[in-house]
Amino acid sequence: MNLAYAAYAALSTGAYLSVCPFYWLKTRSKRDSRRIFSQRMGCYDVAHVAAVSGSPRIWLHAVSVGEVRAAQAIINALSRRLPRAGIILSTTTPHGQQAAREALGSKVTCVFAPLDFTLSVRKALLTFRPHVLVCLETEIWPNWLMTAHRLGIPTAIVNGRISARSIRAYRKARPLIHAVLNSISALSMIHDADAGRMLELGAPAEKISVNGNAKFDLLLEQIQHADIEGLKKRYGIKLNQPVLVAGSTRGTEPEMMLNVYRQIVSAFPDFLLIIVPRHVEKSPEIKAGVLARGLACQLRTELESAGVYRSASVVVVDTMGELQSLYGIATVVFCGGSMVPLGGQNILEAAAWGKPVLYGPSMEDFPDAGELLEKNNAAVQVADEAELAEKILYYLSNPDAADALGDRARQVSMTCGGAAERHAEVICGLLN
Repeated sequence: MNLAYAAYAALSTGAYLSVCPFYWLKTRSKRDSRRIFSQRMGCYDVAHVAAVSGSPRIWLHAVSVGEVRAAQAIINALSRRLPRAGIILSTTTPHGQQAAREALGSKVTCVFAPLDFTLSVRKALLTFRPHVLVCLETEIWPNWLMTAHRLGIPTAIVNGRISARSIRAYRKARPLIHAVLNSISALSMIHDADAGRMLELGAPAEKISVNGNAKFDLLLEQIQHADIEGLKKRYGIKLNQPVLVAGSTRGTEPEMMLNVYRQIVSAFPDFLLIIVPRHVEKSPEIKAGVLARGLACQLRTELESAGVYRSASVVVVDTMGELQSLYGIATVVFCGGSMVPLGGQNILEAAAWGKPVLYGPSMEDFPDAGELLEKNNAAVQVADEAELAEKILYYLSNPDAADALGDRARQVSMTCGGAAERHAEVICGLLN
């Protein structure tokens, strides 16, 4: 056994035995908490097991909402190839579990993933006995993957990505990661850069392939069916009203957006700012900051109440899963996580809506997306808050230029489809 993995297994088992009693006591008072605890320990009830009646049995793991979206596209592709397959979709977070149930319903069996302890993952794997275990994006769980390998279950990372920032943490545990990567049957990555980082961490080159981002397949499908008029009505958007959607804001970006808002509103009095924080729990704090500046503000959930309509010039979104559709009602889009040193976000997801997309200088986590759009003159990177305000004013004042930029963005993003089918093909190859 690899010494690094042996140490990890011993330490994680010790943590399991130490923490488990306290976790158990904490969950005793609530039924939902007891159910989640039981599943995290690798114990699933008869109904869950019986629901996975098809063959082959494919287990996909997605941590939260973002990974669930990629999993949904891949599951759709798998269902076309293997209509009789029994599919298990596990998540780690409650938000991810809710998104999985809403998106896929009875199409899959939704469960919480076992904690990465040898006892819990072994019990989970022996309960469901999947023919293949698939982890989405950056989910490298040593005990889970190594235990599956020992049980003879093929494993894969699909829609895989490792950012320039996150690889620093992996390098610190390189002996452990090297052992785990060598046990994995296939690594189906998003970009060449992700594949290169896997090679750097010790993954065998013959196991690595580059197949794109499966989220685009789902996004392109959602764009075709999005109820944009319904959203405009919900947000009270009038004809030709200028709207800035600031998506996945982090750190001090909401404050920057308010500074930008003050500059724009003098030229466009009916300007509407919609702030969508990356972490929804920040929404009340952001609203308080808006009100402290003397600006009118409403939360997204307030617009759901009977008889309550949008009257404020700033809306803070405190719900999950709406950002992609909101890009469709924007006049201009700002992609967050990029004006602060947090690596940015995938700007192609906004570009697919055919909108002018602006973003800041920090794009370390998604360099390929920025490079692809910039190469085709299909998005605009800004250096700071002042330039962001300047560019927004320009595109609001020059709708023809805004439309042309948006059209180029849409055309570029359309070339990124088909990834879900390619990732599904990798999974099917392991079944064969």
